[in-house]
Amino acid sequence: VQLVESGGGLVQPGGSLRLSCAASGFTFSRYVLSWYRQAPGKERELVASITFAGVTSYADSVKDRFAISRDNGKNTLYLQMNSLKSEDAAVYYCHVGRSQIFRDLDAWGQGTLVTVSS
Repeated sequence: VQLVESGGGLVQPGGSLRLSCAASGFTFSRYVLSWYRQAPGKERELVASITFAGVTSYADSVKDRFAISRDNGKNTLYLQMNSLKSEDAAVYYCHVGRSQIFRDLDAWGQGTLVTVSS
């Protein structure tokens, strides 16, 4: 199982970024996928999840600003982040978890850093 995040960087408050997570080594379409983030000195927190059926859920802090999506044909998970705030700055991680029909996984990418600053 391999998860490789990309798309992080420096953005001004109010700006946008799109993160990507390229996956391999498992049947992508049959798993729940999530984005987590961890800011310095804080615990890792769940940002958004998407099920194998495409049902999405979000942390209250990002609802209406972030959008998680998946492209099963490209084995890629996305996180569109709009109206970014300073408190969104963190390392963002891709995670694969529960499966529809296969054994559950618990794997993480290496993370991609998002910095929000003027």
